[in-house]
Amino acid sequence: MSTVYTEALNRLIEEFGKLPGVGPKTAERLAFYILKAEPAEAMALAKAISDVKSKIKRCEICYNYSEGKICEICSDQRRDSTIICVVEQPKDAIALEKTGKCKWVYHVLGGHIAPLDGVEPGNLTIEQLVERVRKGDVKEIIMATNPNMAGDGTALYISSLLKDTGVKITRLARGLPTGSTIEYASGKILTDAIIGRQQL
Repeated sequence: MSTVYTEALNRLIEEFGKLPGVGPKTAERLAFYILKAEPAEAMALAKAISDVKSKIKRCEICYNYSEGKICEICSDQRRDSTIICVVEQPKDAIALEKTGKCKWVYHVLGGHIAPLDGVEPGNLTIEQLVERVRKGDVKEIIMATNPNMAGDGTALYISSLLKDTGVKITRLARGLPTGSTIEYASGKILTDAIIGRQQL
């Protein structure tokens, strides 16, 4: 670290530099922005970061992010709880929600099966999903894992576990390009994929 700056400023630059996509120059600019900002503005940012780490947890039903035991989607009586859309990450659910076409509930796996990376089925919330399907009045499972090898493999694995339940299992239509991720797909592509979902 530079000896030109104070220890506190160097530490702030270093912390900003740990953020994804933030290089040394951007980290420096962000640190100086905070330094020049009004104290109230800087402390509001610090509090927002603190609140995110202390208040946000996983929903006890779907494992999406929530500030309470049950997330807003799971507690929304207008949702069709007989349809569960299975996604890899909370940000995938957010992307789907932005289409305005989703009236169902979700189940967040926490990733995809990737043995080479040390991610086995037991590391995800697959067991909880199976239990949820067997206990509840579920009519359809929508597999909205990413349309790549890992996402497809995870969807097929879950489908095999649910085969004897008689629950309809569908997959988002291939309006989504193979190898892409849901998070970065446009609203139009996601809407087409939702409407044209196919049975597995």
